[in-house]
Amino acid sequence: MTGPLPDRVARRRAAYRRGHRAEWLALAALMLKGYWPIGRRVSIAGGEIDLIVRRWSTIAFVEVKARPRREDAREAIDAAKRRRFSRAVRAWIGRNAWCAGMTFRADAVFVGLREWPAHVADAFVIEGL
Repeated sequence: MTGPLPDRVARRRAAYRRGHRAEWLALAALMLKGYWPIGRRVSIAGGEIDLIVRRWSTIAFVEVKARPRREDAREAIDAAKRRRFSRAVRAWIGRNAWCAGMTFRADAVFVGLREWPAHVADAFVIEGL
């Protein structure tokens, strides 16, 4: 294919790059708070976990949302997203026996343009745990 990309393809690529950048910023912010990365962009059981991090005996499954304004990002985690996320978390836990007995948490990191990421611990309930 030669010439300019169709608008929808260009928009998808730009959104992918923004999401990728937001995940790296979120990971950096979490590491500064003492979390260690376990996984990134984990696709399992029809869902995706953006980041999996650990601090002491807590494993946090992190949803990263980026919007032009950080406040808008907070509204982007709807019920369907929470269900897919929870299904992926349960599958990940089932495949990683080493983490038995640890505390599990669903966190969120909200990223806005030119704003430091905001980490919200225990942002929502992991359904079915």
